[in-house]
Amino acid sequence: MRTFMKLSWVGAVAGLMMASCASQPAAVADYDLVPLPLQTAAVQQAPFVLKSGIPVYYPAGNEELQRNAGFLAGYLKAQTGIEVAVKEGEGQGGITLAMDDGVQAPEGYRLTVGADGVRIVGATPAGVFYGIQTLRKAVGAQAAASVELPAVDITDQPRFGYRGMMLDVGRHFYSMDELKTYIDMLALHNVNRFHWHLSEDQGWRIEIKKYPKLTEVGSKRSETVIGHNSGKYDGKPYGGFYTQEQAREIVAYAAERYITVIPEIDLPGHMLGALAAYPELGCTGGPYEVWRQWGVSEDVLCAGNDQTIAFIKDVLAEIIDIFPSEYIHVGGDECPKVRWTTCPKCQARIKALGLKSDSKHTKEERLQSYVIHEAEEFLNSKGRKMIGWDETLEGGLAPNATVMSWRGEGGGIEAARQRHDVVMTPNTYVYFDYYQAQDKENEPIAIGGYLPMEKVYSYEPMPKALTPEEQKYIIGVQANLWTEYIPTFAQVQYMVLPRMAALCESQWCAPDKKDYPAFLQRCSRLVDIYKAYGWNYAKHIFDVQLQLTPNSETGTLDVIAGTIDNAPVYYTLDGSEPTAAATRYTEVVKIDKPAILRTVAIRPEGATRVTTDTIRFSKSSMKPITMLQPVNKQYEFGGAPTLVDGMTGNHNYKTGRWIAFYRNDMEAVIDLKEATEISSMTLNTCVEKGDWVFDARSIMVEVSDDNQTFRQVAREDYPAMKETDPNKIYTHTLTFAPVSARYVKVTAIPEHSLPAWHGGKGHPSFLFVDEITLE
Repeated sequence: MRTFMKLSWVGAVAGLMMASCASQPAAVADYDLVPLPLQTAAVQQAPFVLKSGIPVYYPAGNEELQRNAGFLAGYLKAQTGIEVAVKEGEGQGGITLAMDDGVQAPEGYRLTVGADGVRIVGATPAGVFYGIQTLRKAVGAQAAASVELPAVDITDQPRFGYRGMMLDVGRHFYSMDELKTYIDMLALHNVNRFHWHLSEDQGWRIEIKKYPKLTEVGSKRSETVIGHNSGKYDGKPYGGFYTQEQAREIVAYAAERYITVIPEIDLPGHMLGALAAYPELGCTGGPYEVWRQWGVSEDVLCAGNDQTIAFIKDVLAEIIDIFPSEYIHVGGDECPKVRWTTCPKCQARIKALGLKSDSKHTKEERLQSYVIHEAEEFLNSKGRKMIGWDETLEGGLAPNATVMSWRGEGGGIEAARQRHDVVMTPNTYVYFDYYQAQDKENEPIAIGGYLPMEKVYSYEPMPKALTPEEQKYIIGVQANLWTEYIPTFAQVQYMVLPRMAALCESQWCAPDKKDYPAFLQRCSRLVDIYKAYGWNYAKHIFDVQLQLTPNSETGTLDVIAGTIDNAPVYYTLDGSEPTAAATRYTEVVKIDKPAILRTVAIRPEGATRVTTDTIRFSKSSMKPITMLQPVNKQYEFGGAPTLVDGMTGNHNYKTGRWIAFYRNDMEAVIDLKEATEISSMTLNTCVEKGDWVFDARSIMVEVSDDNQTFRQVAREDYPAMKETDPNKIYTHTLTFAPVSARYVKVTAIPEHSLPAWHGGKGHPSFLFVDEITLE
């Protein structure tokens, strides 16, 4: 019934298209699409006109290309209303799908258009499928009686063989139809791996016949925390799981679209769903409950228990039976060792194995390596390969294990140097659960972070730190969607679209083909296809894009505004709502006094969301500023001028309104341009202790007339932060007797050694600072 309803809906969309297309003028295909093909050459021929009744030919007896032809017919009908006819054999004046050994890459294809028809060939049916994706995106999505296809010769192939997207169904559960739609979304973006995260502290989601309580008990939590572990709960039972037959159905649906499903059973941590069902597998014996909150539980599988190892192998045996993928993901991330340090069975296992702590790893960390090795050897014995998060590197891996590098790129670099295959999936570039706009108050709640489209697009997966030989071990790129704060599938779509478009260019395109402004133009046409299928996508790329730059020569904040399609932009400076009656932006706006800048773009279909930026002026605003110690490169953003641009950041330190210092102090010199009387200095710091982001331990203010000799006028020292200190913005104001000076040096000293209560104890903290205000 669910499948029928879905097909009926697509048919209804196509019906609406057909009802209106007869009166529509011919559309023209555009080969500037996402991802951009490797080579596109115009051909001096008349165009081919695509219209209803045109045949789509596939080779006699080739069932895969017959299915591909059916996909193409469905895409064209849903996107334009044009109905083509699928036919076996060969013919003229239509679209021909064929195999061609002359195409080099397994997933490569060649698409040629001439006056007499369209031809899509590949070395494999998968290559033909990607040629079909290119054709459907070139045709676009608009009701049309016909589409003119300019003559062209396209030769294309992917940069990486592994092009992945992950979906976490442990925190929140999604229906079969929703998973199929997700797979359809992946296919449009040339993604060929669906990483399915199936087990969590908050719920076990896959039927395991030998352990029925995993779904009877482990798939259900009594209620769910509201917001960011607020301590308040919704009081609503929550659960769901997939039967093995349903999982096989998803595998088959994906395979038809040349997508391999990689299942993940995360172990030995993230296992409260399993422990609630089988408490004997834990160190304490329970009782346990499926977790109602987010985060990482200290209760994990007991590594010293023989039953645990048997459980892991039994579960993996059934997973292997369901999923034919080469890789099986065993997680291996975020496994606290607290229980193991006091568990007699775990300590006995450590002793029996002769595990020792050293400068790199504790004996408990080496015990995790033992568990991972047991899983890996079992998978290898069944002809499968293990893939795991970068924590699985700890203690060493077998030669055929593959690593997913999520904690930045460091784990991937280390793994490649050890000759392990690597899938790059760094949280700094491809974690789609992060906010995608600075204005998070007007966004659905997210886990945190800030990952706008441009940051995703900027990702280059090949680390320069690797030699060309080592780079060969980087086999692919993947983005992840963790779903703690994503209860509905509509929100899943909102978080991944259109960021998935930016991802797929890093996965598919040659690096020299990437160009962000051009990509935005191409992406705007891809969005029309999202609309045709009713997919919920984020619209930030259509908002006003602002460049706010402090100009130390004029003492102004210079504003440059624009949109990806040159839609007219209107603005106000007094905080009032901008409308078409407001001032239209035509040139750089120079702000030289306090203002509330609000902008909007207005198109025929309506107005975008309004941007709001509050600008304050002090004696330090828009003045020259020099850093005497380096800004941390990862969080440099706009650099030193960020501290004097008149704007303050919110509690999200990744938005670009904060800059960071790590392993050195902040030491900034502001040139007031002339002797100026000041009596106070205010500096903000952002604290997020779990991310190693702490408050300053000391702040000093010094003044000088010649920028050579400075004298101290104020200093404050602060105690080490306690575990109970809140995460928030801390405002530090130092007052002193009025003094006249041209140069002002502000020094902030970070926490050089995290306290004993912190997981990063002994390591230096990050110090995030914003606006230096002198009055």
